[in-house]
Amino acid sequence: MRINMYQWRKSVIANSKVIAVPVMTHPGIDATGHNVRESITNGTIHAQAIRYLANHYPTGASCTAMDLTVEAEAFGASILFSENEIATVSGRLLHNADDIHNLKVPSIDSGRIPEYLKANVIASREVTDRPVFAGCIGPFSLAGRLYDMSEIMILAYSEPALTHELLHKCTEFILRYCRALKATGANGVLMAEPAAGLLSNDDCLEFSSRYVKKIVDAVQDEQFMVILHNCGNTGHCTRAMVATGADAYHLGNKCDMAEVLNDIPGDKLAMGNLDPVTAFKQGTVNEMKQATTELLKHCERFPNFVLSSGCDTPPNTPLANIDAFFEALQEFNDRKNAYLR
Repeated sequence: MRINMYQWRKSVIANSKVIAVPVMTHPGIDATGHNVRESITNGTIHAQAIRYLANHYPTGASCTAMDLTVEAEAFGASILFSENEIATVSGRLLHNADDIHNLKVPSIDSGRIPEYLKANVIASREVTDRPVFAGCIGPFSLAGRLYDMSEIMILAYSEPALTHELLHKCTEFILRYCRALKATGANGVLMAEPAAGLLSNDDCLEFSSRYVKKIVDAVQDEQFMVILHNCGNTGHCTRAMVATGADAYHLGNKCDMAEVLNDIPGDKLAMGNLDPVTAFKQGTVNEMKQATTELLKHCERFPNFVLSSGCDTPPNTPLANIDAFFEALQEFNDRKNAYLR
């Protein structure tokens, strides 16, 4: 469903109620009787999880899975799959300069890309009362999965020109993918760039933000929002994130959300940042409610704050904790509106 995302963003900021956009697909996978491997290899099953969550929770938007292996697989990387854990890249695809020089940018028909496009087509057709956000990886994070994360950090400082050559290829593919995701009817994309959080602000600008900006400039418009996720940011590279021009920023639990909000323009959305493991998966119901309420109070003075998990909620997250998350939000909004009246 086509939604004017400029107006949607403005309405979120103008709304006296805080909305919640947790990054969660795994709870829907569990609830529909499937496992992780089935959902990330079958677009229909993936979409079923998204539809289930939209039918059961008052999210401000629906999100597809945050899978940081699908683009690497398209390039030829080996992927280790598990029935009940998230997939991981197994080993390095690239080892030296020649490998980078010879690397071909793949077609978007490669690997599991078509299944992810299918999931977004179905979800966008069936979830029509709120935006649907697709997912993709960011350029620096993709480069790290192809070359090895530790090695790409070394390469960035020792051979920046070679690093930029790889980043150009990663960016070209991600841009193709984002255009295809936009064509599915999705209302935006949550771009996961956690590896950029390992960089200083200046290096984040050079090796991540300049490439993210190319994608933002090409695909973001009134029908399609880019949300830049960086759960590695502790607050040290927020300015570099904002330099991308994305319409929204998604932060992890390593940062103080209110402090980061000070560095994000008031007309852009800032989403975060409850711990997906210790709060959502491992916390008790009372602990979940308390953590949610505390974060809401901590960020209360920022109209552009959107309540969310700090990253993708993991497999086997208890539905009772998700219920508690939304109960705390409802109670907070009810108290806030009663005070305003």
